[in-house]
Amino acid sequence: MISEDRLARITGRYEYLEAAMAEASGDYAALAREYAELKPVVEVVRDWQALQGDLAEAEAMLEDPEMAALAEEELPQLRARLPKLEHALQLALLPRDAADARPAMIEIRPGTGGDEAALFAGDLLRMYQRYAEARGWKLEIVEQQLTELGGIKEVTAAVKGDNVFARLKYESGVHRVQRVPSTESGGRIHTSAATVAVLPEAEDVDIRIDPNDLRIDTMRASGAGGQHVNTTDSAVRITHIPTGIVVTSSEKSQHQNRAIAMQVLRNRLFDLERQRADSARAADRKAQVGSGDRSERIRTYNFPQGRMTDHRITLTLYKLDQVMQGDLDEIIDALTADHQAALLAEAEG
Repeated sequence: MISEDRLARITGRYEYLEAAMAEASGDYAALAREYAELKPVVEVVRDWQALQGDLAEAEAMLEDPEMAALAEEELPQLRARLPKLEHALQLALLPRDAADARPAMIEIRPGTGGDEAALFAGDLLRMYQRYAEARGWKLEIVEQQLTELGGIKEVTAAVKGDNVFARLKYESGVHRVQRVPSTESGGRIHTSAATVAVLPEAEDVDIRIDPNDLRIDTMRASGAGGQHVNTTDSAVRITHIPTGIVVTSSEKSQHQNRAIAMQVLRNRLFDLERQRADSARAADRKAQVGSGDRSERIRTYNFPQGRMTDHRITLTLYKLDQVMQGDLDEIIDALTADHQAALLAEAEG
């Protein structure tokens, strides 16, 4: 049952924000952010309310002999629209992850499989680069270490744009690949893996870091896998003593490195807090498709068969070439729908 009081509170808040923005009162950026988040919800609410009004009007017309025929013609069409619009409204009213609209940071590391795992990690990075480009996002490499064969030992990338975390959070986990490595002379299929972690970008207000909890070291930047070679002591390594988290940045400017490393640290600490909160909320349920166990195998890329399988929702697509070219929307849409269905079932239960 949809609460009319709740809908009235939502539309009332939206109208207040609209008026406050017009008067330029308060923190305009914060008002605009909340307004933008509420706008699609209010649009669905108003569509649903308009349909309810049309239904009531058509049903009342049945009592008028002159209008009854018209009402009988209109009512089936109006009633047919109702289930779809009610479902859209239920989805719009689901609790929203506050981090969904934020930029994100992607960390990719090779797992089992040696050089082949490192090459696959590079393939995953290129897949995300193409996906970001297709969506009009900006992806920047923050830190990267390459192997001699051109694979990736470790990479951190920042992704800026609209609803980045909402789309990419489902990528966290272990990605497994089955293919014949370029280094394999016998033509045998190998299984390798790489781990992806997607973290929402933290703001200063999200995480307060005590300077006394930090150990900051400067080092000579030897270059990330032969890139950005620098002979000055510009690389920065920051250790967060309470958690043991270590972050590094080796761009050419030491000042820039410190800022980058602090942002990466802030993101990781914010993600740690989110994971703790999720674990507490999910103690008696499993509705977290998104930021679940990072050690969980989530997807297999089988090159000989051209097949991609997402194990969380048993989705199999025979278009691996397109997926590796960044065509991820079908997968992410299916994961989003599955997560929403779980939330709806929980709300109804």
